[in-house]
Amino acid sequence: MGTLDKKSEQAYLWLRAYIDENKFANNSKLPSENVISHRLSVSRETVRTALSRLAEEGLIRKVKGSGTYINKDVALTKELGGNSGTIKVGLVLQGQDTDANSTLIEGIRSVLLADKVDLRIFLTDNKFANERRCLQTVVHQDFQGFIVDGVKASLMNPNLDCYKQIYQKKIPVIFYNNYYKELNYPRVTVNDKQCADRLLGLLIKAGHRHIAGVFIYDNYQSIEKFQGMAAALKRHGVEFQDDYIKWCVSNEAHDDRFARSIDKFLKGIPRCSAIVCCNYMIYRLVRHVLNKQGKKVPEDYSLVCFDYSGGNWEEEGVTCSVHQGYQIGQQVAERLLKMIERRDCKGQDYSCIMPPKIYIGSSVGQVNKKQQ
Repeated sequence: MGTLDKKSEQAYLWLRAYIDENKFANNSKLPSENVISHRLSVSRETVRTALSRLAEEGLIRKVKGSGTYINKDVALTKELGGNSGTIKVGLVLQGQDTDANSTLIEGIRSVLLADKVDLRIFLTDNKFANERRCLQTVVHQDFQGFIVDGVKASLMNPNLDCYKQIYQKKIPVIFYNNYYKELNYPRVTVNDKQCADRLLGLLIKAGHRHIAGVFIYDNYQSIEKFQGMAAALKRHGVEFQDDYIKWCVSNEAHDDRFARSIDKFLKGIPRCSAIVCCNYMIYRLVRHVLNKQGKKVPEDYSLVCFDYSGGNWEEEGVTCSVHQGYQIGQQVAERLLKMIERRDCKGQDYSCIMPPKIYIGSSVGQVNKKQQ
């Protein structure tokens, strides 16, 4: 079997996780190529490449005129996403940003070596029900630790009982990016408030006073970015304007239809001269809207972005905090290994707040008289 490219590998991992989560369920049919393609923002050819690998492994079978089905006899006897390692670790991803996930997994695997650790990947699609299925599937299996990106972490999580079960079994858990404040688990995060101060400082230094922001309200990481923006405006003596903040839910950030809402939002604040994007997906939607409006960056709008997870920030010329997926992956893996070795299953001693990595591009311009 040949080596898969980066996007095909991501589609392959997503499908392996889907199979692992559904091998005990009544549902045995895979989503269509179109659905998978849209869900992962990849081409159908990329999906077909991943499906071909699964077919070679005997995990799926195609039924002409009906669709593609899980070969449950094989799935139930084959360890998915694993290897021959002696330590079994679960990685619970949201799975919505494929670029960020790929670099994170690379960082984790640079520490959790294949000959020693069996890394199993589960995808929640940022849905509570999926997270619950993942946790219920694995809670009775022989895992030594978990790495988790929380689901809709700014909301009350209905799956805390599952995490309590894991804690009762004395299994270490470490969160990254999004975590649940109700749980005293360690986490690895980036200092988003410091990052906001840096990015807003660049805009304000360039003379911007009417600054818009697009944020996700069910994402705890995004809430901290918003709080950082509000604090930075206050510190620099710039008035906070409620009408200049656009909120959305996580799923909208991955939906091109949300672009229409952003378009209406920007047209409703004509004095706006700069836009803060809370992540890479929001940034892409905002750029799409500005292109359709015939607006230029930075001539008409200045732009800054948190957690730019695309690999082309220099080519794009965007002033941003660069997503540190690889480094975050290394940090969570190293800290989880220590927890497993010491048999510690809780405590903030293993937490880490990483400084932001700021790239200053060409997307911030000086305010002109028209924008004042």
